[in-house]
Amino acid sequence: MKDMTVGNERKLILQFALPMLAGSLFQQLYNIVDSIIVGNFLGKEALAAVGASFPVIFVLISMIIGLVMGINIIISQYFGAKDFKSVRRAIDTMYITLFFASIFTTVAGIIFSKSIFRLLNLPDEIMPQALTYLNIYLLGMIGFFGFNGTSGILRGLGDSKTPLYFLIISTVTNIILDLLFVIVFKMGVDGVALATILSQGGAFLTAIIYLNKRHELINLSFTRRLTFDRLIFKQSYKIGLPTGFQHTFVALGIMTIMGIVNSFGTDVIAAFSVASRLDAIATIPAMILAQALATFVGQNLGANKPDRVRSGLLATVTITLIITLATTAIIVFLGPFFMRAFTNDDAVIMIGSKYLTIVSLFYILFALMFIFTGVMRGAGDTLVPMFITLLSLWVVRIPFAWFLSEKLGSEEGIWWSFPLGWAVGLILAWIYYSTGRWKRKVIVKPQ
Repeated sequence: MKDMTVGNERKLILQFALPMLAGSLFQQLYNIVDSIIVGNFLGKEALAAVGASFPVIFVLISMIIGLVMGINIIISQYFGAKDFKSVRRAIDTMYITLFFASIFTTVAGIIFSKSIFRLLNLPDEIMPQALTYLNIYLLGMIGFFGFNGTSGILRGLGDSKTPLYFLIISTVTNIILDLLFVIVFKMGVDGVALATILSQGGAFLTAIIYLNKRHELINLSFTRRLTFDRLIFKQSYKIGLPTGFQHTFVALGIMTIMGIVNSFGTDVIAAFSVASRLDAIATIPAMILAQALATFVGQNLGANKPDRVRSGLLATVTITLIITLATTAIIVFLGPFFMRAFTNDDAVIMIGSKYLTIVSLFYILFALMFIFTGVMRGAGDTLVPMFITLLSLWVVRIPFAWFLSEKLGSEEGIWWSFPLGWAVGLILAWIYYSTGRWKRKVIVKPQ
């Protein structure tokens, strides 16, 4: 556990963020390895099928992610206030919530998966493999929510290293199982999905066994009855619901964009699937630094040290600018090389490389938008960031994706809608941050 209420702000945020960054990179390896193996051994149709499944998965889990983030914000503030009894109650409440949420998500996803794919105009040649992959993946929701919930709890307590260790174990296991199921046992996309849920479930069980023995605040076992705290759940619901709605509507927005992408055929779907994986890796540093800043803000506001918040923000902006500019240069010059690791299809490589070039030039807008909204979320103000995100997506990106792709007569119009949305989101986030109203949303009030 890390107390972020004392010490050098830049050093604290960077030290906290680095294990999270490494963890997120390893987590992305799930998707990267899946796509590389699928693209090279199963073909571009299977690659498109797996890629088309992820927006659907995001929709199904997005509301729960928001609620979990709400509880994590409460955990960080209680921890900053040294109220460990409330920290334990919040942890119990999270696990109970995640258990029932995982069951609901699995059932709802399996029932509606085919209808969702039909709504997205998924080509018929891709549909069978996409359904198989998605339905198997959904069977592992308990492991997925459990593992990510446990990692979130630890980060709320200031521990970003322990989740990394379990994530490394999970990622290595996933790679081994991917190779075994696809190359040796010839299981196709079934094997890819099965490898993912087994590795995530195994990592969750391993983490719980370890933490029950070593961690003073976490104890999840059949011998102890968990306590569901209605007040904490209500507080987390109040904080997390806007974020949950944000994630849900972002996911629906991504699905809508995927529907536009699908109208351009298998090559564009496969290219977008690969390029968006690379894009996700490139934007990880900004998102992780924003998460680290949110924890920093939560602890310092909980400890009644608001002056450290601005210093933490400036430190995060400096670090992010350096990393983002370097990332943009790498993506612009090496985009086609990275694409070729997934597929040898020249058309797919060309389309994906163009996407990466257009989008990466504007990563700095994305990064700054995330940082400003990270400050707000750390304070417990999640409603305004929700509206900012939804406006930039639904009022700017999606309409322009449709309009520009029609106007230009190609998929490049979709790519240009991304930086347009980020620019609007950044402007709105900066304006609201400047008002200082987000400071009024702190849950743990000064004594």
